[in-house]
Amino acid sequence: MKITTFAALLLCFCCLNAARGADSSALPRSTPEEQGVSSAALLEFIDAADRELASLNSVMLVRHGHVVAEGWWAPYDGGTRHELYSLSKSFTSTAVGLTIGEGRLSLDDPVVKFFPDDLPTEPGKQLPGMRVRDLLSMSTGHESEPKFAGTTQAWTKTFLAQNVPFKPGTHFLYNTPATYMLSAIVQRQTGMTVLDYLRPRLFEPLGIENPTWGMSPQGVSLGGYGLSVRTEDIAKFGQLYLQKGMWRGRQLISPAWIAAATARQTSNGSSPQSDWDQGYGYQFWRSRHGAYRGDGAFGQYCLVMPEQDAVLAITSGLKDMQAVLNLVWDKLLPALQPAAIAANPAANQQLKNRLAGLVLPVQKGAPSSEIAAKIAGTKYSFPANDEKIEMLGLDRGDASGDMTVISRVDGSDQRLPSGNGTWRTGRFAYGKFPEQPAAACGAWTAADTYTARICFYETPFTLTVTLKFADNQLVVDSESNVGFYATKRPQLTGTAGAAR
Repeated sequence: MKITTFAALLLCFCCLNAARGADSSALPRSTPEEQGVSSAALLEFIDAADRELASLNSVMLVRHGHVVAEGWWAPYDGGTRHELYSLSKSFTSTAVGLTIGEGRLSLDDPVVKFFPDDLPTEPGKQLPGMRVRDLLSMSTGHESEPKFAGTTQAWTKTFLAQNVPFKPGTHFLYNTPATYMLSAIVQRQTGMTVLDYLRPRLFEPLGIENPTWGMSPQGVSLGGYGLSVRTEDIAKFGQLYLQKGMWRGRQLISPAWIAAATARQTSNGSSPQSDWDQGYGYQFWRSRHGAYRGDGAFGQYCLVMPEQDAVLAITSGLKDMQAVLNLVWDKLLPALQPAAIAANPAANQQLKNRLAGLVLPVQKGAPSSEIAAKIAGTKYSFPANDEKIEMLGLDRGDASGDMTVISRVDGSDQRLPSGNGTWRTGRFAYGKFPEQPAAACGAWTAADTYTARICFYETPFTLTVTLKFADNQLVVDSESNVGFYATKRPQLTGTAGAAR
């Protein structure tokens, strides 16, 4: 009997450890109160974010090395990678620091040293003085960013051909092509793309699985943007920096590099109310309240708060990137207490329920319309247009109130389920959005009009497409939540059954 009992206990112990080891790379979890954070304050932050911003995709707060709150606004989820945009720069900076640590590179190496075949015939007075540290600190001496779009020559050659009117190291200019040059230098010195170089040195030790990174036509990781990882991967990266490069007993990054990279290397403004005027390091922004961060367009954040021993990872589709940081300082910062606080099971359960039920706003409207049966399955063809939309229409969905957006975009036929009051997943392409995973919800916003919200949930983008049916025509209006250019697209008009 004793042997049986012991065996049962041993089996339970082994099963528990196996369950914990299912994802041994995951950050440990804890209740907020155990780490000195109020569940009620966290709930207030989430409610305020929903009420005032309505555009977060995910949030994860790490305190004293433990995840105390995590949530994804459906259709976003914890297992799906998210485009980081310029938050990628901080990872490229890390690759540069590691390359320097291996003795393959120096902060004071001149940039022209690495690209002798790409130099302009007349390099100008200032270009030879541009160093690796100037690329890192966004003080290349440029008056405007070099433009890679549309060039047919090597991007490094385009960069080096740009006029350098200021002495490098003296003039701050946010410069994404400068980060690309850092990526190209790492590749020159190591023989590997930054993505491949970081795999055994950063991604694998942190348990960052299957990161992807866009590449230039020359096969170089984009450096300044293009990296996609999960929310928890962002949090791990921030925690590694908070721990001065130490990860589970291994010194992955030099503490000296982390100190230099996250310190103010360049002055970039003086407003005490702006988190973009606190100075710039080596591809990291200084923030208010003694914090620093990597960040990317539309609100991708890795915010490290050394004084509070905390890391906040956020992905979002924000138009106002300062707004979410203001919310952090107003709601979260006061909630971070120096020691554990009294347990609050009721508030903690309320927070868990709230985080588990997060969802992006669904399209409001009627679940059906009298016109739905008439137009179901009808294909409306469009004249040639910049969106490459050849055909659009609606068909009945699998569930009551659901519809299916049918389309042909650039020669590819697609069917995307669109849920009524809920998000349905599939794949979709539209204009500047290539075919990719997407989720849609929709409703009849007028008797003759169906409005679909389409979320490309590996990115910050949500596209609202309005389909107005009249006689044998379909009028289409579309607008994205955020964008680098105009978010509203030209109106399109299609005809039922018209041949292309």
